[in-house]
Amino acid sequence: MEGAEHSLHSSQREILIEHLFAGEVMRHLWLRGVYNLEVLKPQVDDSGYDLVLETASIVRHVQLKSTKRGSSLNHVNINLHLAQKPSGCVILIEFDPATLELGPFYWFGGPPAQRLPEISTFHAAKHTKGNAKGEKLERPNIRQIPRSKLERLDTIEQVVVELFGREPILGSQTRSA
Repeated sequence: MEGAEHSLHSSQREILIEHLFAGEVMRHLWLRGVYNLEVLKPQVDDSGYDLVLETASIVRHVQLKSTKRGSSLNHVNINLHLAQKPSGCVILIEFDPATLELGPFYWFGGPPAQRLPEISTFHAAKHTKGNAKGEKLERPNIRQIPRSKLERLDTIEQVVVELFGREPILGSQTRSA
């Protein structure tokens, strides 16, 4: 059953893609002379983000989403708590199911040190499973952001520019010995 591993082991794949993504960001910065990226992972996933990335005094709270290339995904669900973070953002990662190669990427966020664009006006998401009556109730703190509202980024360099601006990419930080 080709491709079944992606649904059978989706939690492991999610963590793998998260690690691959963080590694690609780190590699990109390292090759440009930026050696001090901190990658932090929350213990509990209830504040709307998966990773905190920090470099050059820029802190980004990042919600990662992933989907196979060519999927028909038409929205991502985002926790309203992410909008309260000073530099929250969402990155949808497409991946090749055969090789796990990452990209393209889809971005929803503002410049460093700015909050997410307004998300409270988007439709509330619904639970995927029905209650005892079969009703799929709204999830009041989760909003559905249409994929059309996400900006396509073809390279990890473009992602890093959105995350941290141009200065870290140009290696403007003092290089440590």
